[in-house]
Amino acid sequence: MLISSQNKEIREAVFGFDRRIEEMHGGFQRYRAGEETKIPPWDVLERELLSFSRKQIMDLELRNQLESVLFKFQNRKKIWLRWVEEFQATPARRP
Repeated sequence: MLISSQNKEIREAVFGFDRRIEEMHGGFQRYRAGEETKIPPWDVLERELLSFSRKQIMDLELRNQLESVLFKFQNRKKIWLRWVEEFQATPARRP
């Protein structure tokens, strides 16, 4: 029972990270469109993901899900940073 409750907590955390990545992507889209003036705090999410990924996860399926979320974050991070560079390089679009 203890293992299944730990797995449930891990699964919920992984899905929570996935949801937060999606929310942050929306935040970056709003920033890029000029609707928001602050860059979403992607670095905080990155630190939390890295800290969580250091946990030893025994369940193979959960490890694979976490790897998928980490990969998704890295890909989105590249996109976000490119968007920030493009947005900040265009002085006419700055609020």
